[in-house]
Amino acid sequence: MTSTPVLFLRSLLYLLWLAATVVPYAIAVLLVSIFVRGKPLYWMCVGWLWLAVQGARWICGVRWRLQGREHLPDGPAVLTPKHQSAWETLAFPVLMPRPLAYVFKRELLYVPFFGWAMARLDMVHIDRSQRQRAWAKVARQGRQFMADGLWVIMFPEGTRTARGGQGTYKSGAARLAIDAGAPVVPIAVASARCWPRNAFIKRPGVVDLSIGPPVLTAGRSPEAVMAEVEGWIEAEMRRLDPEAYARADDAARGRDVSPA
Repeated sequence: MTSTPVLFLRSLLYLLWLAATVVPYAIAVLLVSIFVRGKPLYWMCVGWLWLAVQGARWICGVRWRLQGREHLPDGPAVLTPKHQSAWETLAFPVLMPRPLAYVFKRELLYVPFFGWAMARLDMVHIDRSQRQRAWAKVARQGRQFMADGLWVIMFPEGTRTARGGQGTYKSGAARLAIDAGAPVVPIAVASARCWPRNAFIKRPGVVDLSIGPPVLTAGRSPEAVMAEVEGWIEAEMRRLDPEAYARADDAARGRDVSPA
């Protein structure tokens, strides 16, 4: 088992790697975006994300294993992944065969270099304090982006959840999919075993990702669609990371789950 000081040093080195690579890459993206927009600029940005994901692999030992790729549809779709860490935010554009349009809070645009470059891409950045306007923007831009060949990606729980935890699944992704006549693709992601929520230290290991069969939306309510998405993701999370959920379930029942 790797000692804590070594993990700290490797995590610090990874942070320095991100900082050293994002600044020149973001400047290049901003300059290129004066002349080029859309998919070519997106794939240029994926180049930095590849450096970020591979850096986590080389420096921190965070590898990944993806299953269910055959479930990805050929046409428009709304992807709804489990969200446990920043790892999947960085990794999905690298792993997916189509450009992704993230739905995210606009405050991320103010992050130096990273946010500035992201503002030049086809993404849906919303003001969460104005829900009606936010939804109207998601519906309008989401339909347009899917018509242009992008997949929209929304984290249905809205924020990162702790390992073994579960947030409230919101129906926005299902509403958008129904409105656009597209399926919802559930994705289970067990990243917190390597990259815990809000934690600086990254631990070596494997991030398991599992893509589920598309959930059809025609003639269904958003609540029914999201209930099916939630059921598949949470069941699959327990298959991918049974230890975490066993401990969480024991803790919820008030048992002593401290190590022997």
